[in-house]
Formats: sequence, structure tokens, C-alpha cells
Amino acid sequence: MKYEGEPAEGNVPCSGLITIYIPIHSKPFISMIPSPGPALFAAVTKATCEAFRRAEITLPSDVIEALRNARESETSEIARGELANILANLEMAERLSVPICQDTGVPVVYLTIPPHVPLTTEIYGAIAEGVRMATEEVPLRPNVVDPLTRENSGDNTGTGMPAIHVRPGDSLTITVLPKGAGAENMSRISMMLPSEREQIPKFLAETMLIAGGKPCPPVILGVGIGGTFDEAASLAKEALLDPIDTMTPYEQELLDAVNMLGIGPMGLGGSTTALAVKVKTAGCHTASLPVAVNVQCWACRRATVEVPT
Repeated sequence: MKYEGEPAEGNVPCSGLITIYIPIHSKPFISMIPSPGPALFAAVTKATCEAFRRAEITLPSDVIEALRNARESETSEIARGELANILANLEMAERLSVPICQDTGVPVVYLTIPPHVPLTTEIYGAIAEGVRMATEEVPLRPNVVDPLTRENSGDNTGTGMPAIHVRPGDSLTITVLPKGAGAENMSRISMMLPSEREQIPKFLAETMLIAGGKPCPPVILGVGIGGTFDEAASLAKEALLDPIDTMTPYEQELLDAVNMLGIGPMGLGGSTTALAVKVKTAGCHTASLPVAVNVQCWACRRATVEVPT
């Protein structure tokens, strides 16, 4: 896979130095840290494949517990039945080691990298190779296509795919968040005015009214507030990585607004339209209030694997 700014083959910048090429519109910079060896890249590939295997076959314990609690608290017999079917599906997927859902999503990866590991082009390539491996071995449905020609790459890689987000940290970890189309297609963003903060609960409720049963509720809503247009959307998706067994009072307020709609599991009615709302914020322009909602179906698939360094 080629990333923007990647040097041509054979074009080595300086002996003993590594030029780190970031896949965004920025100039390369020089790192004095020695380049990682092939063993580390192989470990990144293996960790990526393993992370997708775990994410596709099992759900995090906090999500499973939320589904169980929803089944117990639902007053609608139909809603309880749908939640029971979801839980039975989870048990069967884990027992048979098969994906939870036929839509195994597009590969979204959060790479946490420590100071002593240089961010090189090869790490991006190793992650992409891990996606190819997972596509064949898990297996994953080939979902990635060219947006205009609709040609399928066949291995879930392509321009900008996997979508890799880099974060600093103390260890090298691969966190994956496979994202299916049914929920992703219902996500929205609004460039609100600063005076419209009180309209945020309404915006979330409107988002779910438009979505109805399409995103396979009960959903989890990641909400990004602040930043810029693009950062709000990024925050909303990253919020889906947070555990849902605890919420702030504001997150609970937003959740209550959504659950008052009565859309219920699979859109068939009930008190559980959403399992949780998770919010991330960032500073924004004094004249702006960006708000993004990333809709996640009940199958909130996330998994993390640490790579020894």
C-alpha cells in the first residue's frame, strides 16, 4: 500500500537515518531513532490480524453486559425477544469462532506508538498486511471499494484503507474498530452556532428518528463536540472506543433523550433505542459549535493487542 509522501523504491534519504512519512499533507521529518527491524513489522502484522479476529468474533464484556441489562429491563416482549436473539447470536459466534455479523465492516485502526518506536512507512504497510491476513483467515467480507468505480480490492485495503489513526502512548498497541455500513450511513454532523448548545440532545434524537431501525439498534452513539469540522467527526468515532459501563451526567442526559423515542431493538419498539452515549470534546472557534454523531450498531466491535518492543 502506498501512502502520500512515501519515497520511491530505492530512494533512501540518509545512511543511518530514517525519514518518517506521515500519510497526510505534511513535510517529512528526520528521526535519529534507529529503524525497527523486520521482526517488529511482522509482529505488527500478526497483532493487527489477531485484533480483527477478536473484534469480529467476540464483543467486549461491557457491551455484552449492557445488552443483558437491556433484556432484563425491557417491558416489551418483542424487544426482549430481539435482545435474546442478539445474545444467542453472540454465544454462537464465539463458540463456532465465526464473525458476529455478515457485515464485518471496514478496517479502522488506532495505532498507539511509544517514543522509542519511530513511525515509519513500514508500520503502515505492516498494518495493511495484517488486514489482508485477517480478510483471508478470520475471514472478513471484502468490503473496501473505490468510491467512484466501485471496484472491490478484494482484501479490504485501498487508498486510505485501512483507516489508521495514530496516537502517542507508552506502548505499541493496535486497537481496531470494524465499522459496518448500516450504522455508519446514519451518522451525521452539524456546524451549530455557539448559542445552540441546548439543541444537541435534539440533534441526537433527530439523528435516530431519521435512522429508525436501519443501524440495527440498540445503538451506541459516539458524539464529538468542538474542534473543527473534521475533528468533530474523528472525536465521535474515537468515543466509540470508550467502555460503556459508565457515563457522565451529560452523557446520561443525551441517552435519555434518545431512548424516549421508543424505536427499540431492531426498530420494533421498546425502551432501549441506545445502550450508551459517549462524548469527546475539543476546543473550537469562538464562532462555531461542531457536533458529530457516529452511530454504532449493537455489535460494538473493538479489540486491542499490544506489540512487544
